[in-house]
Amino acid sequence: MEQVGFFFKGLLVGLAVAAPVGPMSVMCVRRCLNDGVLAGLISGLGIAAADAAYAAAAGFGLASASLFLLDHQFALRTLGGLALIGISVRIFLAAVPTAEKSPVRGTLPAAFVSCFLLTLTNPTTILSFLAIFAGLGLVEQTQDYGVAGSLVLGVFLGSTLWWVLVSGVVGTLRTRLTPATLVLINRLSAAVLLAFGLWALASVLE
Repeated sequence: MEQVGFFFKGLLVGLAVAAPVGPMSVMCVRRCLNDGVLAGLISGLGIAAADAAYAAAAGFGLASASLFLLDHQFALRTLGGLALIGISVRIFLAAVPTAEKSPVRGTLPAAFVSCFLLTLTNPTTILSFLAIFAGLGLVEQTQDYGVAGSLVLGVFLGSTLWWVLVSGVVGTLRTRLTPATLVLINRLSAAVLLAFGLWALASVLE
């Protein structure tokens, strides 16, 4: 029964961490609009998997993994910033999308992996989980592996639920958008991702 309670707490934490708008949200929505709901959902699953990985490091008390990621955050943030800038340029120069376009099957694994790795380039996310777990009084209790596992599973499913909702909402709007509107969304997405990439690079220089 205790594990069920921790599962639902993890579910709420996963939703809370996934909901704020950031570069990964922009990428997920953009892929959903351009490549279809499935591509957007797979991208969201990549983000959810990375969130779960960080939650596991925090929940299972993997101090060595946490310290490694935080010690190398300069390189990870730099890599992530450069990747976002590169993606923004690619999106800006992309061909005009069509609402009827279906994702190529080979691109779906790439969508998952790219979002998973880009989410991992922000290792301070683990500090967010540590802070949330501590604030909820979960740090001491997660020493039990069964409890910690339930918490991490809840985080993964909570984050996944958020991306299912986002993909579903965006998918209902997708067929109503004109090519010109999709081009505008692409340009705005590129600009936002470029700004996030530049911000990430600037943050490592502080």
